[in-house]
Amino acid sequence: MLGKLFGKGGERPEADPHALPVPRRQKGGMYALRALGDRRVLTLVEAADAGDWEAVKAALVPFDLGRDHQVLGELADLDGVQDWIGQAVEEDKEHRATALLISGTRHISWGWEARTSALAVNVSQEQWRVFRERLRIAEEQLLEAAELQPDWVTPWRRLLTSGRGMSLGPAVNETRLDAALRRDPLDLETHVEWVSQLQPRWSGEPGQALAFARDAFARAPLGHRLGCVIAMAHIEDWVESDRGDCLETPEIQAELRDAADRSILHPAYVRRPGWQHDFNMFAMALALADERHTIRRVFLTLDGAYTKWPWTYFAEPEKQFARHHRRA
Repeated sequence: MLGKLFGKGGERPEADPHALPVPRRQKGGMYALRALGDRRVLTLVEAADAGDWEAVKAALVPFDLGRDHQVLGELADLDGVQDWIGQAVEEDKEHRATALLISGTRHISWGWEARTSALAVNVSQEQWRVFRERLRIAEEQLLEAAELQPDWVTPWRRLLTSGRGMSLGPAVNETRLDAALRRDPLDLETHVEWVSQLQPRWSGEPGQALAFARDAFARAPLGHRLGCVIAMAHIEDWVESDRGDCLETPEIQAELRDAADRSILHPAYVRRPGWQHDFNMFAMALALADERHTIRRVFLTLDGAYTKWPWTYFAEPEKQFARHHRRA
């Protein structure tokens, strides 16, 4: 048991020298993860927040932005990046691909901020116009970034999102999926994005996403974070279902336990900046399945670290995390 919790030989993982100190916890012992829980990522976010391109480039040195979706996501979600990144795109020829990647990814998030999460029928014509214009810019910039850096996977994963938003159709998006998976056949974020696109609400067929997730995970080595695609496929099925208890079956509980044991709870699993996002995916899926054993191990490892995704599928995500955290 201790070996499963703490690694080989029952020892705790070595302390991460870059880990941010845990902030003051909220009631119930939880706290919101900031900057992927990493000092280096916080330095990057603070530089981007200040609009300091030189400091951003220096802070990016430890990371591979062409493959690290989570670090890129921290920049994509930061309001204000769109105000200064265009100048970097135009003036910094040496780092143009990086600036294009950041700008294009930010324009996708910025576009969805304009559209909002409202149902399509409740989105105004002006919101649609702004949404499409920002996604059009994102498409141009990400395609150029991909051309400048052919080995990068992150532009192709983000192009899947913009392609879905612009309704470019299955032929275009399948080509982009293939492009991403040629560069990294086990890329988790690409698989999670495709699981979302295979849902009936995006013209997929029931069961298609879960079959895709199972096939992908079957090819992953032990300890690989791709196991999270199983958790997300079940969460997406729950989102699509009219029944809140649709995951509460022995078969689904067993599949989630097995996927967790072979991925995030396996001794070979590597904790990189933002590993708590992987554990939150499993925590939500196991909670929805009313699984009582493995969920304790997941929440024990998280030690209260909450990430918005995927709990935002709930109306009150923090309260849901806290409730299941207490219950586990």
